[in-house]
Amino acid sequence: MAPQNLREMNLILAVDGSEHSTAAARLVRELPLSSESSITVLAVLVPRDASSHASLEDALAEAKEILGGGKPAVRTELLTGYPAEQISEYAAKLVPDLIVLGAKGRRATLGILLGGVVQQIVEYADDPVLVVRAPFEGIQRILLVTDGSAHSRYAASYLGKFPIPDLAEVHVLHVLPPMPSPALIARSWPAGSETMAPVPSYETEEILTRQAEEEERNGQLLLAETANDLKNYGIDAKSVLLRGDAATEIIQYANEHQVNLIVAGSRGLSQMRRLLLGSLSRKLVHYAGCSVLIVKGGSHDVP
Repeated sequence: MAPQNLREMNLILAVDGSEHSTAAARLVRELPLSSESSITVLAVLVPRDASSHASLEDALAEAKEILGGGKPAVRTELLTGYPAEQISEYAAKLVPDLIVLGAKGRRATLGILLGGVVQQIVEYADDPVLVVRAPFEGIQRILLVTDGSAHSRYAASYLGKFPIPDLAEVHVLHVLPPMPSPALIARSWPAGSETMAPVPSYETEEILTRQAEEEERNGQLLLAETANDLKNYGIDAKSVLLRGDAATEIIQYANEHQVNLIVAGSRGLSQMRRLLLGSLSRKLVHYAGCSVLIVKGGSHDVP
């Protein structure tokens, strides 16, 4: 069960009037934020698309209405330029605790799984980014993905201070790598100088068994450490250990257990300005059927 304390956060919510940005506003409304928090609602008008001015004003007004007129304070901004660039630059100045946006915009190409603007912000922003998918049906279950890396540890720490709605369940998941086949073990068996003797089947099975047991012990230890870290924040988490392709297992688990939010850590962008979002994080953002929170380093140092 999640803690009931209100959390103070500085949020940016990007909207464009799409069903996904409306869902993002509804998600933010559900977060137990303190009255000292602040929410900046952004919309970006592309210069060559002046006809969208009225609809973006409506999107800002709709988001403000959803969020309410009391505390925390809500301010709106209509910027001009290219959305990914303007939102990223605004975030770089404000240094928010979180950027929230819908998975696809009003003009997303039919059939693509993620809007181009969203992809650029997720890839390039230094701050944590929450990608929300419509319809929003509340946050009852949160899935934290961990692999033991510094980025995963930071994601756990970030989740510990995140404004989790009351009664939301938190699951912690670690995925072990697929077991190699006996044929692969045989091919990697050290060969003599002249011939390679066949690998006895019992030795192959023994190797695989020992490897699986060691991986499972390490996996359970990692889950226990992560759950203990969350408990220090007042969060009781259920630990889950699976084996297989990481993205496939995570998405399947999320679907089967009706997870509303997946939380994963990822390395940030280097000075080379390349797309450096980890392959697992990228797959989750693209293919998960629920909302996904990607927590990076950057200006938010990994403890």
